[in-house]
Amino acid sequence: MAREIALLTNPTSGKGRGARARAAALPRLRAAGFEVRDLQGADADEALVLARSAVADGVWALVVCGGDGMMHLGAQAVAGTDTHLGMIPAGTGNDVARYFDLPRRDPATAADRVIASTPRRIDLARSGDRYFVTVLAAGFDAIVNERANRMTWPRGQMRYNLATLAELRTFEPIPYTLDLDGTSMRLDAMLVAVGNGPSFGGGLRITEGAVLDDGLLDVVVIKPMSKAGLVRTYPKLFKGTHVTHPQYEHHRVRSVTIAAPGIVSYADGERFGPLPITVECAPGALSILG
Repeated sequence: MAREIALLTNPTSGKGRGARARAAALPRLRAAGFEVRDLQGADADEALVLARSAVADGVWALVVCGGDGMMHLGAQAVAGTDTHLGMIPAGTGNDVARYFDLPRRDPATAADRVIASTPRRIDLARSGDRYFVTVLAAGFDAIVNERANRMTWPRGQMRYNLATLAELRTFEPIPYTLDLDGTSMRLDAMLVAVGNGPSFGGGLRITEGAVLDDGLLDVVVIKPMSKAGLVRTYPKLFKGTHVTHPQYEHHRVRSVTIAAPGIVSYADGERFGPLPITVECAPGALSILG
């Protein structure tokens, strides 16, 4: 009997690349002998219902066509189950694809990687009954996301650039209370990030050194610096060389609680929830095809 894959597409991912990726991947998967359940939700809520229904039916794998937001959705459906999660990258940031060196512009080759891959277990980060794969942002970066989401113009990356400039003018360090595996600390910081993996936002390696299967979370604190210093440090995030900055602090923990006034956290690029929030590592919670 052929193994069944649920192929779940966000047609709007990457300005329509999701639909094009599906068109390239679907015949490849079927030619390899898989029975493919072709799914497409009208919105994120419907897509999650479809994904959970497929997992409940016992599909061998859920494969998403989209970006980190679709992997976030897929993780909610398959975490803690024996269903594998695969990806045909078609988003804007595609950080999960970067983790596994998946081709980000060649969906047919990405489908071939799914076909040939051996499942492996990786950790997820969990807060309550919700999971994330990449990084949780809980500082300046989260504030920028909130502003950008309120803006209706322009579209794409420029909206985030404008939101960054707008917030930078008035931003002040945030007073945090952290609990790191039972050790409490109070400090002011520009941001706190919790990494299951090393990067977010299209290759920003904020939690450089994070390992996907070590049973730990990587908590990075960027302590107060001038606005000019923050701007100068930003390009270093793409190479992970910000780790030498004197205002950088890094902790490896099993659980972290973050509290700060007025901050809404983001994870996998999705609005995750207001602080305070407790995040813990869920070791081996996800079986990945990558």
